[in-house]
Amino acid sequence: MEQQRLKSRAEIPEATKWRLEDIFSSNDQWEKEFAHVEKLLGEGGKFEGHLADNSDTLIACFEWMDDLSLRIEEIYSYARMRRDEDNRMANYQALTERAGALAVKVSSAASFVVPELLAMSEGRLEEFRATAPKLEHYNHALEDIMRKKEHILSSTEEKLLAQVGELAEAPGAIFSMANNADLRFPSIENELGQTVELTKGNYIQFMESPKQGVRQAAFETLYRTYEKQRNTWAATLNASIKSDVFYAKARNYPSAIEASLDDDRVPLKVYDSLVDTVHEFLPQMHRYVQLRKKALRLNELHMYDIYVPIIPETTMTITYEDAKNMVLEGLRPLGRDYTQILEEGFHKKWIDVYENEGKTSGAYSWGTYRSHPYVLLNHQDTLDSMFTLAHEMGHSLHTFFSNRAQPHLYAGYKIFVAEVASTLNEALVMEDLLDKTKDPKILAYLINHYLEQFRGTIFRQTMFAEFEKKIHSVVEEGGALTADNLSEIYRDLNAVYYGTDVILDPEIALEWARIPHFYNAFYVYKYATGFSAAIAFARAILDEGEPAVARYIEFLSSGSSDYPIELLRKAGVNMETPIPVRNALQVFAGLVERLETLLA
Repeated sequence: MEQQRLKSRAEIPEATKWRLEDIFSSNDQWEKEFAHVEKLLGEGGKFEGHLADNSDTLIACFEWMDDLSLRIEEIYSYARMRRDEDNRMANYQALTERAGALAVKVSSAASFVVPELLAMSEGRLEEFRATAPKLEHYNHALEDIMRKKEHILSSTEEKLLAQVGELAEAPGAIFSMANNADLRFPSIENELGQTVELTKGNYIQFMESPKQGVRQAAFETLYRTYEKQRNTWAATLNASIKSDVFYAKARNYPSAIEASLDDDRVPLKVYDSLVDTVHEFLPQMHRYVQLRKKALRLNELHMYDIYVPIIPETTMTITYEDAKNMVLEGLRPLGRDYTQILEEGFHKKWIDVYENEGKTSGAYSWGTYRSHPYVLLNHQDTLDSMFTLAHEMGHSLHTFFSNRAQPHLYAGYKIFVAEVASTLNEALVMEDLLDKTKDPKILAYLINHYLEQFRGTIFRQTMFAEFEKKIHSVVEEGGALTADNLSEIYRDLNAVYYGTDVILDPEIALEWARIPHFYNAFYVYKYATGFSAAIAFARAILDEGEPAVARYIEFLSSGSSDYPIELLRKAGVNMETPIPVRNALQVFAGLVERLETLLA
């Protein structure tokens, strides 16, 4: 049989590609803006050493910084998204490298500002704020700077740290290029006996195959490929962790995790409470694993059997057009304003839909303040891909509402709340499907999928979070991270989270090697907290209607105008207690029981 292959970028229909020309009409325009930013860098000299002179100078400096930030955001986003279209394109590799280097220069050029503000007497700053109404715009930003006083270094040291920034990004950049541009997987046979090239994009599709042999082949082929460079992956991840630890020590934090959490002003107890609460509900996770083993009629449940739908005969094929319609229907409870913007995103080339050779794997939402948001997908005509569309458009509409309501300074929302909008969309779409589905087999299939969202977003991401905390502790305590001990730590966590009813195939111990989020440390726990907050919002929207929608849209529109914990609290969700996580996991327990009844 003829082997299926990935299409080249040129073979992808134009209608399913995003339109990055909405940021820069051409590479030449990008070059002009690049040159303009290089000139703007020099203007910092007239502010350095003079911020305490008068309020006009301080305001002018803030406006210069904001202008620089807005422009470098566009320069970097355009270059990186162009590169993501096909990572093998040398010209866009070069543009991304140049944009990254320029971003470091921007950071370095403005690195004097925070130390100077901290050196200014509180009386002088208060005098400025009392006499210059324009400074009111910067109140929250100034408060955020002043609270970090003990972690800000001298102007010279801040410049040095800013210049080191490019080196600190190297492990993530090396991983990305190796993982996306250089790594190729062998071909395997699909259910029809066709030879198909395994890719990161179609891996999960293979893992959902009704044939265990296909799942096993995909699983073993993927990890054997990563195994060939296991020591390289370990060295790269180790370097990334050392970078995290270096920055935490340089900024006088007790640990890398506390340095990371402080950016959102999230107490460490929120992180630890998440792990503890999830551990409370691990018996429910193990119950779900037992149900999976029984429903699949397997004598042995392997790690490659974790993703396959429990109800294989109801496998749903969902085209991209179908996916858009399902998402739109599911999100109607959010109101006409929301769904009109959603439709605009579908029709005005916000989205890059299909996988092609060299394209970055996975999915994300990005964009700039002056452009509309963008979404990168690798759509596979599956239910999972439909939910990915809902998820990423949640991010994009969060960005849209925030950009519309907030000035650039406060438009970018913090990562802690970033996953709320995306997972709320998934929850509402799922609730719509569960409400409309009458066929018990399809209903069981959907409940299984919903359980998988809980497993993947709360249990799995919390396991990742626990792994990150453990491996950072090893380095902070003077230990070394090798492929062997990374794999041992990861394997042991899988044993705790999945229980005794699943066989821990040796390959799973290497899964850490392929997770890109580990290069953005202490990020993944926010998927779990965000999912929990999203379930709380979804229940309120479906139960209360318009008042809850109004609170939610206000939350989406708030950007980073306050600390994320406070924004959620104002909207009715208190993440400083274990209640949202516990309530979400009680929904999980109820779904397990419901599925047990359907399958009895």
